[in-house]
Amino acid sequence: MIRKNVLITTLFVVLTSLASSCDNSSHDDQKSEYSDEIESVSLLKTTKSWDGTPYPNYPNGQPEISVLRISVPPHKALNWHKHPVINAAYIEKGEIQIERKEDGKTQWIRQGQAVPEMVNIAHRGKTGEKGATLIVFYSGTTDLSLSEPVN
Repeated sequence: MIRKNVLITTLFVVLTSLASSCDNSSHDDQKSEYSDEIESVSLLKTTKSWDGTPYPNYPNGQPEISVLRISVPPHKALNWHKHPVINAAYIEKGEIQIERKEDGKTQWIRQGQAVPEMVNIAHRGKTGEKGATLIVFYSGTTDLSLSEPVN
């Protein structure tokens, strides 16, 4: 079975290579999304979360970095939760409104923006018409969860 899968994969790669090498069409029509130069753009650099709360010191223990892609359909609200670790989200697609539980303070975050998330403060996200896909970066330790429910 494994041998058959390897043969099929190899055949696919060879045929794809042959087909692309025989392609005489011009590639000048296709414009790259990249410039000729290496670019670096800082999306976020901060010492506090979006509501202005300063970040606490990192916890002791074995450091652990986690990166999650979270997709939230249109017109959905995440459950109230808090994060015991510092984290930040990049909005890959759509938009989401973040809301602090204690006073209802909100902020919309849209595609292409980054947001410094809250630590140990109850909050949630709510989507509108578009829904949202977030890439969330967590900097914690192996013994801490990334998120905890809040009632």
